[in-house]
Amino acid sequence: MDRERWSQLGFCEQMANIGAEVGRSIQAHRKGNEKRRDMALMRAYDLFDATQAQLAFARSPRLFEVQIAQSEFRKLFDEDAFDENARSLERYFNQFAIAAANEKRS
Repeated sequence: MDRERWSQLGFCEQMANIGAEVGRSIQAHRKGNEKRRDMALMRAYDLFDATQAQLAFARSPRLFEVQIAQSEFRKLFDEDAFDENARSLERYFNQFAIAAANEKRS
């Protein structure tokens, strides 16, 4: 992953991209495709890490939010309430996709 290029994206755009990988892992899990799920998991964790490193360097208060989101994502595949928690995560990340799209328009 190109962290230099990643660092040029705004926070909402970064979170929207993380959300896309989160969504891919959820869809693959629902379809029982472990290989695709695991690939999306790895990409999502890499993007989470890159965003957290950038936020930590900038001493941003948003770091805590990203850490919580990653924690909830990690727990998702270990819990019995997968569908309910997956929908919550998808709604959370969809808000960033909407915000990023609105930022591009303005």
